[in-house]
Amino acid sequence: MASWETLLSLERRRVSKSPDPNRTEGERDYDRILFSTPVRRLADKTQVFPLERHDSVRTRLTHSLEVSNLCRSVGTALVARGLFPAASAPDRNVPAILAAVGLAHDLGNPPFGHQGEEAIRRWFAANPTALAGLSGGQDLDFLAFEGNAQSLRLVTRLQLISDSYGLNLTYGTLGALMKYSVPSSKANKKSPKAAHRKPGYFLSEREIVEEVLAKVGLEPGTRHPFAYIVEACDDLAYSVMDVEDGVKKGLVSFPDVLDDLESSGSGDPIMARVLEKTKKKYSEFRGEHLSSGERSDITMQKFRVYAIQEMVHAVIGAFQLHQEEILNNRFDGGLLEHSEAGPLHSALDSFNRARIYKHRTVLEVELIGHRTIDDVMGFLWGAIVAQRGEQRPPFESYVYSRISENYRRVFRQAETTLPELYRELQLLSDMIAGTTDRWLLGFHQDLVRESRGALS
Repeated sequence: MASWETLLSLERRRVSKSPDPNRTEGERDYDRILFSTPVRRLADKTQVFPLERHDSVRTRLTHSLEVSNLCRSVGTALVARGLFPAASAPDRNVPAILAAVGLAHDLGNPPFGHQGEEAIRRWFAANPTALAGLSGGQDLDFLAFEGNAQSLRLVTRLQLISDSYGLNLTYGTLGALMKYSVPSSKANKKSPKAAHRKPGYFLSEREIVEEVLAKVGLEPGTRHPFAYIVEACDDLAYSVMDVEDGVKKGLVSFPDVLDDLESSGSGDPIMARVLEKTKKKYSEFRGEHLSSGERSDITMQKFRVYAIQEMVHAVIGAFQLHQEEILNNRFDGGLLEHSEAGPLHSALDSFNRARIYKHRTVLEVELIGHRTIDDVMGFLWGAIVAQRGEQRPPFESYVYSRISENYRRVFRQAETTLPELYRELQLLSDMIAGTTDRWLLGFHQDLVRESRGALS
């Protein structure tokens, strides 16, 4: 059984030469992530609603900050219950590490949300000649491109401080960041193990992953206990906040939410408590001289407060209840679904899928993002391939110059046995995943305009 002392290892891949007397190593991890450029980019990356103009609707950044806060709250409560006696300064490091992972969990997601991931996969599937020559499952890193694996790559390689160690986070934080624990060649959507259903890392980071697992005391293919907490907080945030944003945008109303939950939650005590308190507030707001839209919006804010309180409490209880199974790698599925708040989460998730994620206005903008990613990947790949020759056409040279200098440096200096073709393709996916919604649209317009000039 893994011990908390090793699972929360505060050692770094490169030993820090200047320890901070005012911060623990876990707190330094959070700060390194917070001040990194990829975090700022999340402000212009889709959470649910692409290119949203409503300032109150969540972006990937506000979602990540909320997940981070929920993770910290769960960690603080678990420390208070005495779950980490062997860990170093658990009252500070446990909440800090969980908050750090919650903040970093979506850093590798491309623009336009999960549609962006799907667009990247489809481009590679539609261009098999680009993958020709890869072997040993190397092509699966691209055909099954996964934002979680890209997040690990980002913090361990791409976000350079001064060397090739990325942000040089502690082993404990890196271990907890891996929501999925297998490479793309072993990922299976139908696997009974939740941690095996998607790729957790690319072949380019395999040696790093092996090093991290050895340091935190985990066997290959197993999941760090904190990954369950971060996953639960992420799922919690999605299910509750996406409903609130849907109401704020006017896609649905609070009565719509109320009707759906009442019809699906018969007999569930947590759902009953949340709905009872929310309906009481809805009635109280009748005398506040509010418009129907304001009343619906404010009531949903109250619903969010009550639902989060109940679900966070349930996650804390479920982790404490299943701690031995988790530490012994005998726990499967999600922490939230195994908690007392499972029915509420399931009902909210079903509502979101039926009434919000498939709304016409959402699908229309997702389609724009999908087409833009497809076009830009074609331009970029042509530019990358052109660098192989001695004579490089002006347009392709211009496009190549627009690729992040940082990513190009990592591409040139990579110390790996992986073939150059693999690294070229990874340069392509690194660049796309590192862009933001509006930047990508502007970049696409620039490339279309310049390509017409090159042909005239």
